Amino acid sequence: MADIVIERAHQLGLAGAREVAHRWMRKAEEAYGLECRYVEGADGDQAAFTREGVDGRVEVGADRLRLEATLGFLFAAFSGQIEQRLASSLDELLAGAAPA
Repeated sequence: MADIVIERAHQLGLAGAREVAHRWMRKAEEAYGLECRYVEGADGDQAAFTREGVDGRVEVGADRLRLEATLGFLFAAFSGQIEQRLASSLDELLAGAAPA
């Protein structure tokens, strides 16, 4: 069961959502040392991220993004702060993206 779940509706279409997801992953790799991988699909994509103490995924769809993260023991105490940072980062990228 995920400790953090963030879901955002958008009007970017799949191509626009992919761009947002890729930018979020680059930012997460640089800022948090996450190892990310991305798999494109016909109707939506799956991104996964990990580092010691954090595992998660992002479901990328034509009209929504859903991020789920499971935190290890050491990070669980900071789940509120981590969720706030993840949500803020995702919201910032979505706000700056052009609609489809």
